[in-house]
Amino acid sequence: MSDLIVILIPIFPLVAVLLNGLLGGRYSHDVAHRLAWGSVGLSFLCAIGVFAETLNSGVAREVVAYKWIFGGDLTVNLAFLIDPLTCIMLLVVTGVGFLIHLYSVGYMHGEEGFTRFFTYMNLFMVSMLLLVMGNNYLVLFIGWEGVGLCSYLLIGYYYDKVSAAKAASKAFVVNRIGDAGFLLAIFLVFQNFKTLDYQQVFAQAGQLSTEMATAITLCLLIGAVGKSAQLPLYTWLPDAMEGPTPVSALIHAATMVTAGVYMIVRNHVLYDMAPMAMTTVAYVGGVTALFAATIGLVQTDIKRVLAYSTVSQLGYMFLACGIGAYTAAVFHLMTHAFFKALLFLSAGSVIHALHGEQDIMKMGGLKSKIPWTHGLFLVGTLAIAGIFPLAGFWSKDEILAHAFLHGHFVLYGMAAVGAFLTAFYMFRLTYLTFYGRSRVDHHTAEHIHESPPIMLGPLVVLATLSVIGGFPGVPPEDGWFHHFLHKVTAQVGGEVSGHDAGSGLVVTLMLAATAIALAGWGLAHYLYSLRTETAAAWAERSPDVYRTLLNKYYVDELYDALFVEPTKRLGLVWDWFDRHVIDRLVVGVGDLTHSSAAASTWLEKYVIYGGLNAIGYANHLLARSWRKIQSGQVHHYAAIIVAGLFILVHLVLAWWTGSGGILR
Repeated sequence: MSDLIVILIPIFPLVAVLLNGLLGGRYSHDVAHRLAWGSVGLSFLCAIGVFAETLNSGVAREVVAYKWIFGGDLTVNLAFLIDPLTCIMLLVVTGVGFLIHLYSVGYMHGEEGFTRFFTYMNLFMVSMLLLVMGNNYLVLFIGWEGVGLCSYLLIGYYYDKVSAAKAASKAFVVNRIGDAGFLLAIFLVFQNFKTLDYQQVFAQAGQLSTEMATAITLCLLIGAVGKSAQLPLYTWLPDAMEGPTPVSALIHAATMVTAGVYMIVRNHVLYDMAPMAMTTVAYVGGVTALFAATIGLVQTDIKRVLAYSTVSQLGYMFLACGIGAYTAAVFHLMTHAFFKALLFLSAGSVIHALHGEQDIMKMGGLKSKIPWTHGLFLVGTLAIAGIFPLAGFWSKDEILAHAFLHGHFVLYGMAAVGAFLTAFYMFRLTYLTFYGRSRVDHHTAEHIHESPPIMLGPLVVLATLSVIGGFPGVPPEDGWFHHFLHKVTAQVGGEVSGHDAGSGLVVTLMLAATAIALAGWGLAHYLYSLRTETAAAWAERSPDVYRTLLNKYYVDELYDALFVEPTKRLGLVWDWFDRHVIDRLVVGVGDLTHSSAAASTWLEKYVIYGGLNAIGYANHLLARSWRKIQSGQVHHYAAIIVAGLFILVHLVLAWWTGSGGILR
């Protein structure tokens, strides 16, 4: 029965996809959304059962759903690996996904394409579950590509909106760059191990040379960088905010973008054998965390501030992986899912109240108008800023402490500065949105209203998790969470040693992390609550810096100049070649047929069309002559068959007897 429960986890949302996708137009929206969130809720209940069983047994196991590919050296099953890492990911994906589906019922009410939206959301859930449950690289890759497809569909949900269509295409193309590296890694894995099964690969990993392990892990990193929006492939994520807010919460904050982190942790056995790759992962994460945080300082779109925050927090997870703190990376992945989903959905509640307005410079004074949304957003802000004792404090502090205690002082400095900036820009966002004088236009201000219970209920649950979600990791590096994941994340050659949580140095580092967060909060309070004119004065004093940050370091413009525009120009060259070379050689037979009245001779046709139909006309003549054998007379066909058999027998006999037949 337990194997069946495992298989049912992705099956439930798959059934909802089929029903809503194929039959959704035949029943009401009420039925469609109940199918959508109900299926995810059932998957969540199954995930709880699988988690409880794994917690009791402590044993990893495989469940084969279908014998898929077998032939030669390659054998791949549609099978699932159930271990502590899978269980944590299942609870995050299905639990947070269920809450976001519920929220979407209220947020998307009255939208055209309501059933289509939930079909895409459920399809995403199926893909994400395959990604985290698969026991081999091929199942992982199918889920990987599936979430990429769903990302495209959901970002471009408002397909008649040009900016949304462009953002969807951008996400799809940029992710394909990362996927190319991921495919190379899979090919190298199979070449070296003759299998794609995780457990078999990791058991044989010791046979790899350091160079080959480095090559495989760097290729995996390319895939992770694309999916998890790290430098230099991060540009798709901020633009992905063109999709509906629940999409931002589910795909681009809580689940999909963490796929790269999950993939690195899952393959940590290979990364442990490649020190250069580990260092690369750490510095990619550290630089991204700092880089994205600086951009978030000046953004004015409420969702884009959160988007750059997501890029930055993912950088912390990569940094943790690169320094061997795999459990801390997964811990921050989990807490981040709670408070970032809370922040995005709370931002959606603000946008809902303001009838679509997203510019925080046109907000202010909303605390008294939408008090529930304000309180819940504030909880999320405190959590992501790392204020004690909320969830974000424990997971972020553990990454900072691990970096310092293991001698990665440069990375610690990057992370510490990033933590200060995170606290600053998140409280800046809070003050500009909810405090001070109202900057809302008069017409919108008259219709501001709190969100309905179907939207606020999931926010309350996420806020609770943002408060208590860090306690499983207490004490740092020695809590229940760490013991549960130990068998999966233990490093090759022995796990990096933990440290006494009560030691003076660890307590000092915790106090330092708290002081950093409070300093960021204090500066934001000074600039956006006490002396509101000072922030504008600073921007005027350093216009070049402000403009550079506001324009995101002009990275998009740089990519356009280096890659997009040259590719477009190359496309124009090929378009000219297609029209003036290919078209002059090949033209459809249909053109010849329609032109026969105007050009009765072969010469006239050739002259009229300027040589456009040379190959096409020759093919046309050949076809006209050969079609005569298709007479429709059965006895003609019988004669041709007999003649063909006679010739075939003659040729075979000539070859067999060696009589000099033409096949000799």
